[in-house]
Amino acid sequence: MTPKSWVESANGDTDFPIQNLPCGVFDAGRGPRCGVAIGDMILDMTEAELGFEPVLFAEPAWNRVMEAGPAKWLELREKLTEVLSDEGYRDKVEPHLVPQQGVTMHLPFRVAEYTDFYAGKHHATNVGTMFRGAENALPPNWLSIPIGYNGRASSVVVSGTPVHRPWGQIKGPDDDLPRFAPSRRFDIELEMGAVVGQPSQGMVSVVQADEMIFGYVLLNDWSARDIQAWEYQPLGPFQAKATATTISPWIVTRAALEPFRADAPPRERPVLPYLRQEGPGLYDIALEVGLAPEGGDETVIARTSMRELYWSAAQQLAHHASSGCPMRVGDLLGSGTISGPTQESRGSLLELSWGGKEPVEIGGGQTRSFIEDGDTLTLRGHARGDGYRIGFGACTGKVLPAAPLPDRARE
Repeated sequence: MTPKSWVESANGDTDFPIQNLPCGVFDAGRGPRCGVAIGDMILDMTEAELGFEPVLFAEPAWNRVMEAGPAKWLELREKLTEVLSDEGYRDKVEPHLVPQQGVTMHLPFRVAEYTDFYAGKHHATNVGTMFRGAENALPPNWLSIPIGYNGRASSVVVSGTPVHRPWGQIKGPDDDLPRFAPSRRFDIELEMGAVVGQPSQGMVSVVQADEMIFGYVLLNDWSARDIQAWEYQPLGPFQAKATATTISPWIVTRAALEPFRADAPPRERPVLPYLRQEGPGLYDIALEVGLAPEGGDETVIARTSMRELYWSAAQQLAHHASSGCPMRVGDLLGSGTISGPTQESRGSLLELSWGGKEPVEIGGGQTRSFIEDGDTLTLRGHARGDGYRIGFGACTGKVLPAAPLPDRARE
């Protein structure tokens, strides 16, 4: 029998049933504070007296809970499940529930570092085919190593934060010299982000890496493709990826996702021992991208699943630490674009429009090759169980025109 909550809205059509209990930071007019979503409500963790040390929730971020370790994560989840399902706790807990409607959401944790990977084979193959031809689509090392680059933690913003179209150096195929201009090929990347909840010093196994992960968020890696095309050789992405990285406001814990474990695709090349993963390392999470033009209705332009990744977050984390690189509480690991094998399952406009050659219909007689000013992009994801679903909430950003240049930059 599917467990129920005395919070009635948690038992119906919701991303946040009793089986989920994701962690976020909200402001209902009294300042940002830690909260747990249940149905259409939020349990204020700074007010609810559940027997935990107040210091865990003394700051508006979940880092102190993460620092407390996996045993504390489990204890907290078990207690929350108990008090939100047992009617006997209702009188004590209900006064500390806040409606989600009308609150302002903040980043759910302090981002220590941000690394973005390139772990989706369909995406890597599509992009490689566009730029190098089908015979050289995958880099030679791709099937042996989780490829990634170190991004900017300062670029990470919470869902709902507007994003200005970036300026950058651009050089088209017919240009003699580069020019400084707003990106005309601004794009999104549908990703999952793994939130590292425990530190490391030295190498960790894939099993240890998996246990270090506190939970997952939806992640949109905004990408300026024309800036990227000019700058990426020889050291890879830089300013093209530095504008913003939007994440969903709720961290869905690894424990909540355990029932949805999924096997990775078959290995096409033997994996070195330090990267081998026994058992399923991915999750069966349905994902989609919606695009709404200014004043218009949203069109879902892509649907895929997290199980399409080739490298799991645990493998990415184990590889990241393999050089002795210390991992920190609050590190964020982007999965890379998650695309499937079909056209409608491609997780970026670069792929959906095949580099702009095949514009995507979005309704109202409009098409898109890349993002236009005023467009709102929304990522959604959920895992479906028996009579319930585990959701992340929306990961949304509206693209605003490029900011005016300072006078000195015009000289």
